[in-house]
Amino acid sequence: MIRKIIHIDMDAFYASIEQRDNPEYRGKPLAVGYGGKRGVVAAASYEARKYGVRSAMPSVTALRKCPHLIFVMPRFEVYKAVSSQITQIFREYTDKVEPLSLDEAFLDVTENKKEIEIATQIAKEIKQKIYQQTRLTASAGVSYNKFLAKIASDYNKPNGLYVITPEKAERFLEKLSIEKFFGVGKVTAQRMHELGIKNGFDLKQYDEAELVRHFGKMGSMYYQFVRGIDEREVESEYVRKSLGTEETFAEDLYEMVDLLRALNDIAKEVHRRADKRNFLAKTLTLKIKYADFTVITRSKTVEYYLRTYDHLFDLGKELLLQVDDIEDRKIRLMGLTLKNAESDTTLLANLPVQLTLDFKDED
Repeated sequence: MIRKIIHIDMDAFYASIEQRDNPEYRGKPLAVGYGGKRGVVAAASYEARKYGVRSAMPSVTALRKCPHLIFVMPRFEVYKAVSSQITQIFREYTDKVEPLSLDEAFLDVTENKKEIEIATQIAKEIKQKIYQQTRLTASAGVSYNKFLAKIASDYNKPNGLYVITPEKAERFLEKLSIEKFFGVGKVTAQRMHELGIKNGFDLKQYDEAELVRHFGKMGSMYYQFVRGIDEREVESEYVRKSLGTEETFAEDLYEMVDLLRALNDIAKEVHRRADKRNFLAKTLTLKIKYADFTVITRSKTVEYYLRTYDHLFDLGKELLLQVDDIEDRKIRLMGLTLKNAESDTTLLANLPVQLTLDFKDED
């Protein structure tokens, strides 16, 4: 059976909500995020994107590109509420919904609650209902697998709808820029260009063994994707695989006492988030970004579950002290991330716990 997959991607989601709720922002270049020296753009309106402003861009860079850029602080509770509203629309058609983030999701509508045979019709109805209920636009991609559906949703943004049928998939993929393929970032794209691979047609000239030799496991995925093959199912039960937080400092840090104080705050926040979600993990990763924007990470996997603040802080401190010349370079950002989570949180009560004893001097 040929599957019918829809990928819905909201258009400039955070920024569009701010423009919806604040008429004075409409039609103007807007960025969601902190506009100060250490700020980062979380999202940009389409008006801002015309100036080259993009998400994850430092705020100072964004302001250089667009001096009249408007910054607004994010309202994540509002974004989550709107996202839940949109998810309810999805579930009117299918329970096979795989959210990728607050603003995008895959839907498998091969068999759907309204027994609509044409997936494109479902996508049109969903887009219309989203706009009627939220006054926000969404772009939709329709195809027979997740890889193609995601590419299709980006094809006619904003407020677009594009369909890639099995009949036109091969020709479409041969013309597709290599940067558009799943798993191809800037570094991989550069390596592919060095091999003479600029589009799907060029990629198709390489056999699987050659691609694996150059790109490891991802080589097999590239080989399949360029042939329109993607057997991944829409996973309706999302399992979080990592959880963490990071902090960009108002001023660069280099004294160990300041680094440990910052690590303490970060560990407390990670513990709070993990405890709230019953998130279990045995691997902790420390991320450091230096003043020159160089990024390093250090990770360690332990035999016990990192369930307490003490576990997180002590292991984070151990990783921090493993960094060479830690006090010789200024640090602008630090973060901690838990990984390798257990999917079955019902086992929480039965898990072994590493005990910690709190010794205090008696008065």
